[in-house]
Amino acid sequence: MNTGKITLDTLHPSWLPQQPEAAMLRLDKLDAEISGNKWFKLKYNLEAARSEGKTHILTFGGAYSNHIAATAAACRQAGLPCTGIIRGEAPQVLSHTLETALAQGMQLEFVSREAYKNNCATFEERPDTYVIPEGGHNAAGARGCEEILSLFPTGHFTHILCAVGTGTTLAGLINSATPDQTVIGIPVLKGAGYLEAEVKALLYSGKTRHWQLLHDFHGGGYAKVKPALIDFINTFFAETGIPTDIIYTGKLVYAFHELIRQRYFTDNNKVLLIHTGGLQGNLSLPPGVLSL
Repeated sequence: MNTGKITLDTLHPSWLPQQPEAAMLRLDKLDAEISGNKWFKLKYNLEAARSEGKTHILTFGGAYSNHIAATAAACRQAGLPCTGIIRGEAPQVLSHTLETALAQGMQLEFVSREAYKNNCATFEERPDTYVIPEGGHNAAGARGCEEILSLFPTGHFTHILCAVGTGTTLAGLINSATPDQTVIGIPVLKGAGYLEAEVKALLYSGKTRHWQLLHDFHGGGYAKVKPALIDFINTFFAETGIPTDIIYTGKLVYAFHELIRQRYFTDNNKVLLIHTGGLQGNLSLPPGVLSL
C-alpha cells in the first residue's frame, strides 16, 4: 500500500483560535477501498494468515461496518476467499456497505444478535481459516496501528486524538506515542465503559503512557446521526476541504470543537487528530444530505 498518499494537514477552521495549534493526519487518503486505519489493522493479520498457510479469511461486523468493507477489498486484492459474519438478521435491502462487500466477493452470513457470539466461536475450528476479530481487534491489528505515528514527524504534538470503535487503533497509538504525549480516545458508542479494559489488553506491559477515553461525545450512540452533526460536518468541509464521516471522524472533530470551546487545551498545546477514513459510511445517507 502506498502510504505516500497520506498527508499531514494543518487545521484552520473558523472556531479554532491561533493557539493551540492543530493538524490532522489524513489516513483517509490512503485508499478508497481499504480506508484509513483499516489497512493498518489488516496488514499484519493478512501477513499472519499467509505465513500460517491459511486459505480463507473469516471476520465479523455489523451492516455498516467499515471493517467488513475493507476486509472484503483487501481479501480480493490478496486473492483470499473471505466470509463476513454479520450481526443481525438479513435485511430485505442490504446496506451500501454490505453491497460493496458482496461485490468484492465476500460471502455474507447473517446471525441474530443474540446468537452472534456463539455462532462466531464455531467457525474458529476450521483448519483452513484465519479468523480476524471484529474491527481487527487483536495484537496484530494494534501492531499495524503502531506504524501510524511514524508516517510523519509527530513527536512535537502534545495530544493525539482518535475516534474509538473497538479500541484497536487507540491501543496502537498509545503503544507508539512518546512518554510525554497524551493520547485521547473519543468513543462513538454509547455506554462503552468496557473499552478501557479492551484497550489495556492490547498495551505493552511495563510502559507508562498518558491516555484516556472521553465518553461524552458519542452523539447518541453508534450510527446515530443528529442534524447538528450533519451541519458541523458540512461546515467543516466548506472551511477546510476535509471530508469526514458520520460515524467516526465527524464525531472526533466535533468533540475537538467542544473541547476547544471548553478550553480543555492550553495555548502551548499542539494537537494531532487522526482521520481514520471510513468515508464509505456516508453513503448510507440519502443523496444531498452531506455536501462533501
